[in-house]
Amino acid sequence: MNLHALRIFVEVAARGSVTAAADTLTISQPAVSAQIRKLEHELGVTLVTPDGRGISLTYEGRFLYEKARRIYDWEKEIESQLEEIKEGTKGKLRLASTFLPSHYLVPKWLADYKQAHEHVEIEIRTGNSEQSIERLLRCQADLAVITNESWDDRPIRRLHLTDVLYWFIVPSSHPFAGQKISLAQLVEEPFLLREQGSSTRERLFSLCRENGVNPPRVGLQYHGLVESIQSVRAGYGVMLAPELAVREMVARGEVGRVIVPGVDINRPVYLCMREDDHNHRPVVARFLEMIVGNVYIP
Repeated sequence: MNLHALRIFVEVAARGSVTAAADTLTISQPAVSAQIRKLEHELGVTLVTPDGRGISLTYEGRFLYEKARRIYDWEKEIESQLEEIKEGTKGKLRLASTFLPSHYLVPKWLADYKQAHEHVEIEIRTGNSEQSIERLLRCQADLAVITNESWDDRPIRRLHLTDVLYWFIVPSSHPFAGQKISLAQLVEEPFLLREQGSSTRERLFSLCRENGVNPPRVGLQYHGLVESIQSVRAGYGVMLAPELAVREMVARGEVGRVIVPGVDINRPVYLCMREDDHNHRPVVARFLEMIVGNVYIP
């Protein structure tokens, strides 16, 4: 396969436009189009079709783009590591994290790390569990800190760091505030739910299945933890939230806690690595040592 043409195809697919890809690659539009046609002829499939002023990917094009993008993610990883070897102590630490650890655990770790390694550049990207796992597997992150209970067979090693207690919260004026309420009653109220791919959302739905009750009614859906909590604080909905995030609000009477008899939710937080990544770069190894010390990571 012509790797030069493949690189051009990835750029076209990522930008959805031959013109934009040509501008980025500083080559002419006809040259870009010629390379795409050459790649299609070589592979015997159509990869792109015209779509207004841009292009759309065919089924074969989407398949090739997903696979080829990983090749160039690896290429960037190799270039980054070689640069770090040349520079010695300088480097870049890239973390992916779900919302809970990103807001309440990781900041302290990074503050301590930067005090000891001030020249290391740090990038942290926050998302739900699925997004964080994908960033790790695509080599867009060196490590991932994830709150999750369910794991599939993707090539990930994980180390349990801690457990975090979760509470049900409601607005302070809600009649359930400070009360003991059954799960069946609670799920009749409108819930603030996280987006698809959120492990908190899945844990809540799993809890309903385990207890034989209907899933909660969706009142609002957010793509973030803090925004959801603030909506409850403002007076709307029920939410399953980490105790770390809402403990002080409950103490101040800004939101109310609902106790569900027989339901105690402790959610695990894991430090995750790619399964085949045993020789960590120096900046990653120093961060691991600070977080887990000499704990053996299988």
